[in-house]
Amino acid sequence: MNHATGRTRHQDRVWSVAEHLDDVLAKIAPLDPIELQLLEAQGCVLVEDITVPVALPPFDNSSMDGYAVRAADVAGATEEAPVTLTVLGDVAAGTGALPEIGPGQAARIMTGAPLPPGAEAVVPVEWTDGGTGEGPAATMRAHSAAPQDAAGEVRVHRPAAAGAHIRTRGSDAAEGEPALRAGTVLGPSQIGLLAAIGRGTVKVCPRPRVVVLSTGSELVQPGEALGPGQIHDSNSFQLTAAARAAGAIPYRVGAVADDADTLRSTLEDQLIRADLLVTSGGVSVGAYDVVKETLTALSADEGTVEFRTLAMQPGKPQGFGLIGPDRTPLLALPGNPVSSYVSFELFVRPAIRALMGLPEVHRPVTTARCTDAVASSPKGKRQFLRGAYDPDAGTVTPVGGAGSHLIKAMAHANALIIVPEETTEVAAGSDVDIVLIG
Repeated sequence: MNHATGRTRHQDRVWSVAEHLDDVLAKIAPLDPIELQLLEAQGCVLVEDITVPVALPPFDNSSMDGYAVRAADVAGATEEAPVTLTVLGDVAAGTGALPEIGPGQAARIMTGAPLPPGAEAVVPVEWTDGGTGEGPAATMRAHSAAPQDAAGEVRVHRPAAAGAHIRTRGSDAAEGEPALRAGTVLGPSQIGLLAAIGRGTVKVCPRPRVVVLSTGSELVQPGEALGPGQIHDSNSFQLTAAARAAGAIPYRVGAVADDADTLRSTLEDQLIRADLLVTSGGVSVGAYDVVKETLTALSADEGTVEFRTLAMQPGKPQGFGLIGPDRTPLLALPGNPVSSYVSFELFVRPAIRALMGLPEVHRPVTTARCTDAVASSPKGKRQFLRGAYDPDAGTVTPVGGAGSHLIKAMAHANALIIVPEETTEVAAGSDVDIVLIG
């Protein structure tokens, strides 16, 4: 059971948080796999097992700038009695033709360059005179110079055992062994591995396209001056950012006026690029709750959206359904900024993660000691208070009040404090479950 949701049953058509979430997730399946270029696949879930096609590294190579030598030739090298070797030439990374190293010979070699035949070890340049004849003090200056093709000599003043400073073929991964398993979330290191084994594309469950729009004739674009009775549209920005943070490819439509025809046409226009639609506002019982009015009037061919009362605070009114010819999921959230964001965390984020095929869709839940008392939590409702969690101290402090309009408090919270349905007060110092959102 997800501790953030609980499992309370109600007989009067009031849904618990868990019942609503279960219904949402039951109707959402991972998106069909597609082949993507590596960088486009970052954050996506791999849907195929991948094996290593060629040993990694594919050839023995040097892990140091230095000299490729036979181990026996340098076995007795010391500072007092350095060994002098004939340098056949340079071996740089990407070199094709390689000199063969015989007794008393060496090749100057760069990091990543293939080990020439006959060589058994690499002597770091710091253990030599750098081929200058001037002793160790000049080695770094000499080795940073341009490669030299002419033969010369190098004095080695420390021994190197066979295999020293060599990255052997297949030491990272052998040919045919598993590289990544289906279900792996592709992060930077996984993308790097795929590139290293030569994969230019990979089959993944793609990031869902999430269209976000807010409703309300009072909403004004940020940056524009407010008129009487107007407020800036924060929800569409907050929810678009949250969708991106959850792993989606978000599209912000912005504010739509409280007009049913405008909302209907906007939704129809956006369906073509949406794997998930998210609206905010207009879901309660007011005279201008246009989202509820519009979506409850859909014909059977257009889909079905059900509006519900949930036993939670904030976020009591919620809507969910499948609309359009492809039955695209739509989540209708309340309009107050905190209600909207809490609802996103509890319902929309898990839906996005489910569409991505991720193995874990929920935020982590942990226990912390509540530093302040919580009074007057509504009985019968699961309350989610904003909190500042200190993982070092194991404490959480309520931020702001319970008001669903307190967006400043939301901006300073990194956790949601869960107050269960039957709990009306939390004493200071009590342990509480928290959802980690920061």
